[in-house]
Amino acid sequence: MGFWDGLMPGRAAQFDTGQSATSSIVLTRRNATVSLDKQGAVSGNLRVNLSWRMRTSDIGGRSSQSGRLLRPFKLFQPDVVQAHTQGMVNVDLDLGCMYELTDGTKGVVQPLGNLTGDLQGPPYIRLSGDDRFGAPSGETLYVNLDHRDEIKRLLFFVYIYDQTPAFDRTHAKVTLYPGNGPRIEIELDERAPEARSCAVLTVERVKDELIVRREVKFVYGFQSELDRMYGFGMQWGRGYKTRT
Repeated sequence: MGFWDGLMPGRAAQFDTGQSATSSIVLTRRNATVSLDKQGAVSGNLRVNLSWRMRTSDIGGRSSQSGRLLRPFKLFQPDVVQAHTQGMVNVDLDLGCMYELTDGTKGVVQPLGNLTGDLQGPPYIRLSGDDRFGAPSGETLYVNLDHRDEIKRLLFFVYIYDQTPAFDRTHAKVTLYPGNGPRIEIELDERAPEARSCAVLTVERVKDELIVRREVKFVYGFQSELDRMYGFGMQWGRGYKTRT
């Protein structure tokens, strides 16, 4: 797909939306959709951020945090959780986006395979980085809404890179920051102990409007299973991330 360009150091500032949202819209099962057009988010960069933390009941709550304050270098180490069958593991959540453009082009932007995308050219989606430590800043994808007329639909998803399903051990949230209007929040608040992937939200053109829809559908497989669920029809093979 030709998205093999690496991010240049110090270039993250070009993705800034230029506005800090002071209010939020929380999408739930009952209130699952919102129009970006009606919120005034019709141009600029849409920032989509994944953040997560371990559930306090699983990592010792306040006692664990106080221990980290006594040992400050541990702040930079990933949290470990008790898996159901594989002992202690690190949780590595990744954010990705399947896309379909109006010209029929389909593909994916994700850390796996270093498919980082392109913000100024097709698919007008760019991955800013791959966070493996559950830091508050998390992982971020940017969508260039100045080319909204060339975007048919997007599926944002989260998956666990390693072999250990542990969605039920994390508290994850995906937040959309439009260039204008309130931020949009979707929490992955359902327990799915055996799931390895989750379709979080779609952005789709409906009658000349871009509609954000909460999905939060967990599956036991990976991208190919999400593809079948949403009918993108792409070919999938085994991929790897470059470890640093």
